[in-house]
Amino acid sequence: MLTPEERAEIEAEFPHYPNRKAVSIDAMKIVQKHRGWVSDDALSDIGELLSMSASDLDGIATFYNLLFRHPVGRHVIYICDSVSCWIMGSDRQCSHLSERLKVAPGETTTDGRFTVLPIVCLGACDHAPVMMIDDDTHLDLTPEKIDRILERYT
Repeated sequence: MLTPEERAEIEAEFPHYPNRKAVSIDAMKIVQKHRGWVSDDALSDIGELLSMSASDLDGIATFYNLLFRHPVGRHVIYICDSVSCWIMGSDRQCSHLSERLKVAPGETTTDGRFTVLPIVCLGACDHAPVMMIDDDTHLDLTPEKIDRILERYT
């Protein structure tokens, strides 16, 4: 069941779009903001509100890589694996991150603090290698810089 707050936020988006179905990504982002991820039950509730099937919403959610269909850590780390970042050593930075957190890309730390996800591009190729934690972009990564950055996220 959508909370009254979630429902109100979703309905506030209706005037900005030509029809309710066009609100689908925003609706899922709103639920994710409140819950951390978008469950099957949430898809059904959103579908009911938008007159869409849960399977149609799931197709959108699984295409859009910033929507989480499974629980994630308190902080999501996106590590760029584009060509520019790779050339500048993102594979070494990813290995350091995995060793430091004791997780492989796609996994969540045992304490639920971090989920590490590869992403195709973060749009900062001139400062490669790059990662994003939550909404914060971190540029020109080195192992030492990664260690300092991780300390900020509790």
